[in-house]
Amino acid sequence: MTLAPAVRKLTLTVHLTCSVGWIGAVVAYLTLGVAAVTTPDAQIVRAAWTAMDVTGWWAIVPLALAALATGLVLSLGTRWGLFRHYWVLISLAATLLCAVVLLLHMPSVSAVAAAGQGGAGGDLGHAGVGLAILLGIAVLNVYKPRGLTRYGWRRQQEERARVA
Repeated sequence: MTLAPAVRKLTLTVHLTCSVGWIGAVVAYLTLGVAAVTTPDAQIVRAAWTAMDVTGWWAIVPLALAALATGLVLSLGTRWGLFRHYWVLISLAATLLCAVVLLLHMPSVSAVAAAGQGGAGGDLGHAGVGLAILLGIAVLNVYKPRGLTRYGWRRQQEERARVA
């Protein structure tokens, strides 16, 4: 299955927008987390955790799921394929890891926000590592290092034999 050029461009635009938006939302989340950890003002701590909860559920989670979905559509509908190149598989695995950790982590953020007490700085670790992984995925997707999987190599050989 190959996407029509207009559909591919639209899907790529949505994918890039969601991916960059996900990174930006995580930066905002980290900023709120730093404010919550460094201020002695209880009101700011409560407000920061409430904002982290809202940012997580209403921005980060939807952007993560949209980036994952559009990435799958692009990999299945373009020459890159889902199983042909190692960089695509690594990107998919890292994106899935980030999305799963995010979905498992957000209920605890909601609980802290609902309690209105603030929480430990461990939340910054999750967000910081997540941001580093997301930036790594971005670099991987821009540079697209060489390396075909066995399946990709086999498909390439079949295509060459068909053309010859």
